[in-house]
Amino acid sequence: GWKDVIRTTIINFNNEKMQITWAGRELFPGENVSFSYTFDEGKHKVWKPCPTYLLDQDYNSGCLFKTEGPTLAISIRNSNGSEELFSKSLKSDFFIKPNRPENVTFFWKEDTVTVSCNKPEGAVKCLRLELQYKSKFDKEWQSRTSKCCSVGEQGFDPRKCYSFRVRLKRLVPYCNVVNYSSDWEAETFWMNGTLLDSCDDDIKSQSNTVIVLSCLLAVLLVILTFLILLCKWQRLQKSVMPAIPDPKYMFADLFNEHNGNFQEWIDKTDHAVVQTKLEYEEQECIIEAESQQDEKNSDKQGPREKIFTFSGAAENNDPKAAQIACLMPTSNTIASFAGFQILMNDDMYVML
Repeated sequence: GWKDVIRTTIINFNNEKMQITWAGRELFPGENVSFSYTFDEGKHKVWKPCPTYLLDQDYNSGCLFKTEGPTLAISIRNSNGSEELFSKSLKSDFFIKPNRPENVTFFWKEDTVTVSCNKPEGAVKCLRLELQYKSKFDKEWQSRTSKCCSVGEQGFDPRKCYSFRVRLKRLVPYCNVVNYSSDWEAETFWMNGTLLDSCDDDIKSQSNTVIVLSCLLAVLLVILTFLILLCKWQRLQKSVMPAIPDPKYMFADLFNEHNGNFQEWIDKTDHAVVQTKLEYEEQECIIEAESQQDEKNSDKQGPREKIFTFSGAAENNDPKAAQIACLMPTSNTIASFAGFQILMNDDMYVML
């Protein structure tokens, strides 16, 4: 009754090696079974003993041997080979597990990634190339499958770092009775067409960028603070210790036009001052000694001229008290300004 309960696992590694395993320790406790196989057909079969046993705690639990044909027959017997415990015939081509894809290349253009590999020997029609990828923001792998031996996918963000891995799969049930796939090719990391050692490098580069920008900002803040303090210090310095004027700038013409010749400069300057005084000489005011005759003259002048005694001279009892008369259009108003009295009529201002 053991023949009905024994379960075996059969793997044909790329049609090169066969691996048959069974649960020997659980199925045959206390007995180390033997294994034999043949690729021959018909009545004249030549059985071969297992060249390499797979052990489970010193119990024979599998056999590894070379693939020699499409049809396989296996037999499991007791330790001395006198009794057959299990036998089975099968098609080895239906249990193929392909090898990893070879010479995998990545082509990144804009948001599209195309992955390809070399075509393996054998039935390429039974193979599919599977691409899986994920970014550092994805929790699970995204999958895309295409015919061997090229697969492409769109929608990749050039600003993100992606992990890629590929493998070959056998079609079920047309080519395999078991869904076998190759092992994954080594995982690679890409960002905008650039191969990276890992996506951690992208995170490090971003963190380094943040650090550099933070340092630059700190330096700018320090420079700005220093400039503000410098301006305040200069203002404080000017208020506490005023700067001594430089005669070079106050007397620019002395140094620029006269080469420091003071006598030449003072002569020319005096001449200019005299001319300036003459050009801007104010209207002469009439000053006369206080007398009876002056009063008569002032009466003859009419309403356009008025003579007043300067208060300071009168207080000092000056016999020749000065009298000032200024002819200006005025209104009939008397006002006072800075200790002086001002008489204003229609055509004259008079200040005492």
